[in-house]
Amino acid sequence: MIQIGPYAFRWDDPLTLAIAGASALVLLFLVLILRAAGRSATATEPLTQQMGQLAWRVQALADGQERLAGGLNHVGEAQAHSQSAMLQLMERRLAEVQAAMTENLQSTSVRTARSLGDLQQRLETIDKAQANIEKLSGNVLSLQDILSNKQTRGAFGEIQLHDIVQKALPSDAYAMQATLSNGKRADCLIHLPNPPGPIVIDAKFPLEAYEALRVAKTEGALREAAAAMRVAVKGHIKAIADKYILEGETADGALMFLPSEAVYAELHANFPELVREGFAAKVWIVSPTTCMATLHTMRAVLKDARMREQAGAIRATLRMLHRDVELVVERVDKLNTHFNQAKADLDGIGTAAERAGKRAARLDNFDFEEVEQVSLIAPKAAE
Repeated sequence: MIQIGPYAFRWDDPLTLAIAGASALVLLFLVLILRAAGRSATATEPLTQQMGQLAWRVQALADGQERLAGGLNHVGEAQAHSQSAMLQLMERRLAEVQAAMTENLQSTSVRTARSLGDLQQRLETIDKAQANIEKLSGNVLSLQDILSNKQTRGAFGEIQLHDIVQKALPSDAYAMQATLSNGKRADCLIHLPNPPGPIVIDAKFPLEAYEALRVAKTEGALREAAAAMRVAVKGHIKAIADKYILEGETADGALMFLPSEAVYAELHANFPELVREGFAAKVWIVSPTTCMATLHTMRAVLKDARMREQAGAIRATLRMLHRDVELVVERVDKLNTHFNQAKADLDGIGTAAERAGKRAARLDNFDFEEVEQVSLIAPKAAE
């Protein structure tokens, strides 16, 4: 860096290098002049030529410096233009990125709001399901309380039996809590015709033995529960056979209704001897499903018996229906005769009308001679 007055020149500046080169050349020129002062005039001419060449080179160097300065200005302008274009491009790209980010944020917020809405609805559904589960749990606990007591358990079986019978049979085909001649009260008495006669359905629910069998963990507990199940079911079979099978009053068999499909399946799966013992005592064990099927069979039997009872009335009604059909046939024949007579009368009327039309046409054409001839011929024809 060279400081001359208020001006500062850098060594790497082209203008500074040019000035320095020119100053060196001028200094060299002065030195040469001083040295050549004592030479002859013949030596002055080559020196003059060298000085001219030196001046031309200095001028060329100055011209090059100007071109260099112009090139530097052009490069600066190009760089400024490139920087401006780059800034504009960056601003445009930044605006596009900002717009894309804004759109993405808006769509993300919309999706988030929708997801939160769906989540809220699902949470409401879960709350409702939780409330239903709590209600169902309360009902299950109430049912457990009902089934834990023998009297309430018996009432539960009777209510279920009444519901099934009410759906399967007409109201006059059964009686609930019917009292027999021996003073025993049956849960349900089906009024079947003889044979087989009225049949009793009694509801039994050996829940304690079944629960003990279900929760048994050891072989000893399992054997004890199985024995309790056999004792309970055998006792129910014997009680039904002794109380509800009365000769001359009821059918020679009865039904034991188990209000649990699980207990019914357990008996048939693991205690087939109890089922066979029930068959031997003419006590048939039924579940809600098989009881419904049995009742539908009884309904068919009742329908057939009632049809037999009404067979005489049905035959009398059929005879009257046959007489009514015969009367209808007679009336149709008479009506057909009337229609044929009316058709003949209509045909005669048509012929007379046609003949009258032809005569009117001849009169309209003034064919009196032809009319006279026809009138003469007509009486002869009539004779």
